[in-house]
Amino acid sequence: MLKLIGTRLLLVVPQLLIVSTLVFLLVYLIPGSAAAMILGDAGANPEAIARVEAQLGLDRPFFVRLFEWVAAALHGDLGTSLQSGRPVADLVAERIPATLSLVGGGLLVAIVLGLSLGVLAGTHPRRPIDRGVTGFSSLLQSVPEFWLGLLMILVFVIHLGIAPIVAWVPPQQDLGAWLRGLVLPALALGAGASALIIRQTRAAVASALESRYADTLTAAGVPRHRIIWVYGLKNAMVPVLASSALAVSILFGTSLVMERVFSFPGLGTMLLNGVLSKDFPLVQGTVLVICVIVIAVNLVVDIGYGLINPKARPQ
Repeated sequence: MLKLIGTRLLLVVPQLLIVSTLVFLLVYLIPGSAAAMILGDAGANPEAIARVEAQLGLDRPFFVRLFEWVAAALHGDLGTSLQSGRPVADLVAERIPATLSLVGGGLLVAIVLGLSLGVLAGTHPRRPIDRGVTGFSSLLQSVPEFWLGLLMILVFVIHLGIAPIVAWVPPQQDLGAWLRGLVLPALALGAGASALIIRQTRAAVASALESRYADTLTAAGVPRHRIIWVYGLKNAMVPVLASSALAVSILFGTSLVMERVFSFPGLGTMLLNGVLSKDFPLVQGTVLVICVIVIAVNLVVDIGYGLINPKARPQ
């Protein structure tokens, strides 16, 4: 197991280097000038733009800037925002609790809904319950998350008044308000991602219950609920873990939109503002942090594979 963890940790290093390079390259290719955005329409003449670019170091060669940025990022320095003049790491630290709360709540909804409905469908294959759950998962997958969020706001906030108007409240300020504010955003965000987990769980559980060892346990008198929850679900967790890791990537992408719907002061809102203002260090730092979180989640999932399935461990 230690060999598996060491191997996965070694693979993280080149992944971070590749991600850092791609992030810098993609932002570098964005058309427009950050210096022109800072100066505004009135003062954006060629001489002033050249002067500001020289002050910010934007006139240096591409590979020099790339090397300096990657080296600084590996030491935790994400640069300084061109608009606010504050360190990007500080801005990310202020915004990341809202995004992690939203994504974490959405993932919890996706896993709970996905596992429960997937097991229900997998234990009743090719029956009305199975068809109903499959149809419901298709509906969840087809409904846009932002539309579902707007619908929830219209029903539960405006008409019924049972949900708070202000969705985001820092947990250190009021834990109860933080939990209440997360209910609707988490449901709206996790509903679509749960469809993937439902289908993976359904297929894995149905396959496990049709296997020979399930027949042997049944013949030995083991109760059906024990076969499902102890043996069947454990063997079905490998594809479920894979779909959960993929769901995290989907949730991060979708959360950028959901933050606008529920007015969450998270990384998505800051990233959008950074793109519109061509604040390149802010965009680079934010995207890099999101990528690092996704890589870390996949690392945990890979280790989970080894814990559940010994065959996945390196010999």
